[in-house]
Amino acid sequence: MTSVIELQNLKVRLGRREILKGISCRLGVAGAGKAIGLLGPNGAGKSTLIQTLLGFHKAASGTASILGFSCQHQPREVKARLGYMPENDAFVANMNAVTFVRLMGEVSGLPPAIALEKAHEVLFHVGLGEARYRQIGTYSLGMKQMAKLAQAIVHGPELVILDEPTNGLDPAARVRMLKLIREMKEEHGMSILLCSHLLRDVEEVCDEAVILKDGAIVHHANLEEERRANRRFVELEVTGDDSGLNAALGAYGAEGVSEGGGRWRIVLPPGVEVAVLWRVAAHQNLEIHRLTHRRDSLEEIFLKAVGHLNRTPGEAAAPEEALTHGGL
Repeated sequence: MTSVIELQNLKVRLGRREILKGISCRLGVAGAGKAIGLLGPNGAGKSTLIQTLLGFHKAASGTASILGFSCQHQPREVKARLGYMPENDAFVANMNAVTFVRLMGEVSGLPPAIALEKAHEVLFHVGLGEARYRQIGTYSLGMKQMAKLAQAIVHGPELVILDEPTNGLDPAARVRMLKLIREMKEEHGMSILLCSHLLRDVEEVCDEAVILKDGAIVHHANLEEERRANRRFVELEVTGDDSGLNAALGAYGAEGVSEGGGRWRIVLPPGVEVAVLWRVAAHQNLEIHRLTHRRDSLEEIFLKAVGHLNRTPGEAAAPEEALTHGGL
């Protein structure tokens, strides 16, 4: 089976800095209509990886391929099968949407007449049908995001790279964008590479996720398998001297992060029940004021992968700080 994206010992340097440090993985299966989440803290190498897949950066060593075609040696074949929605706006402001999307369709290889037909069709599909003759410079942020999505899919690509597609959207527009992404993979069989700092978006629409840190892959997750593992995430609040709690949890294979003031975030491994925490608290002479639990989530997977669950007591985990967008 052909992978959607295949990386083999890929190294990329920008100037004297090595940004991608020999990463290898196989992501997705061609034609399966799956979505892959690309995650990592600021500066992890996400943007560099995307730009390498698009052909803007050359590999210092190793290879990158999309749908079996080399990004470095077969760029025409790659680009004919690829759609890209950038994070930043890249419009001609005084051009109307249908003209812009038609132009991008022609750039992607569609004949002019077909590109025009597809431009009208896709703009109606993303909800811009009534505004397709307006200049893009007059669009709201949400409308611009939809126009960027339209130009990415106008030529019917097999793989669509979406860079922060819900960035800045209000709740209703975000729901609409995620619905369109699900339709792209489920109804049209497109493969999706979704780069987002919003873990909830990735968890809602992606089937697998790869997490980068410092230019290396630190976790490649099958999200359905991770969910079936059913590890419990616990929020605990206690009073008393909790300095020995982390060591006591370790005896059961549990991992804890102190947030200070007696507040803890704890991951229980499979097979360990929440009732264990009551016994541990009693042995540590701690009084439990609050205990809530739920199954493992992508947030916990991410925190473990980038090392936040290995912090010393008193240090707070901060996924919202780790997942700022931008960077390399």
